[in-house]
Amino acid sequence: MLDWSKIDSVFLDMDGTLLDLHFDNHFWLEHVPQRYAEKHGLSRQDALNKLIPLFKSIEGTINWYCIDHWTKELDLDIALLKEEVKHLIQVHPFVVEFLENLAKAGKRRVLVTNAHQKSLDLKMNNTPLSGLLDHIISAHQLGIPKEEHNFWAELKTLENYDPQRTVLIDDNLAALNSAKEYGIKHLLAIYKPDSQAGLKDVGSFQAIRSFEEIMPTG
Repeated sequence: MLDWSKIDSVFLDMDGTLLDLHFDNHFWLEHVPQRYAEKHGLSRQDALNKLIPLFKSIEGTINWYCIDHWTKELDLDIALLKEEVKHLIQVHPFVVEFLENLAKAGKRRVLVTNAHQKSLDLKMNNTPLSGLLDHIISAHQLGIPKEEHNFWAELKTLENYDPQRTVLIDDNLAALNSAKEYGIKHLLAIYKPDSQAGLKDVGSFQAIRSFEEIMPTG
């Protein structure tokens, strides 16, 4: 699926790719609605009915990923609420071995995430990932999300790379599409971002169920 001799840089998404998306789905669809309902004296369903349109109205924008935005918008301490369910943060199977083998193979391991710095810090503090990556980049450093075409050009101000010798592994199809439009040659989607949900429709992209399928050797 991947010819590692033709790849120097490995761009890796975080939530849903290296980490189980179950944490984020539970947080936004269960935990936040519950706390919002408690604050406003609503049923959980009424809270969901109010929150889902709010979420969808800015989906795919930089604010959609911004903890500070939602803290202000919902009048809830989102960072603190994430701490309440941090036990759900889990690394996907074979991720650690994959990152270790990438290092042995001389590949550059770059986390490229839309996650806000506060969320990124929480995930790094509760997993072994930070010690297995060469560079950690949040889209908030550039002020634009991965879904936007010009993100990948702006990314070069933070990480020099050759699009023809780079692979992006991401569960976000919009991000994969923008990377494809920019010219990143090697693209892989994720079939099962959330371990508690079914397989994702990945469209025309090649995809993996597990990092074991693309483990570099030698």
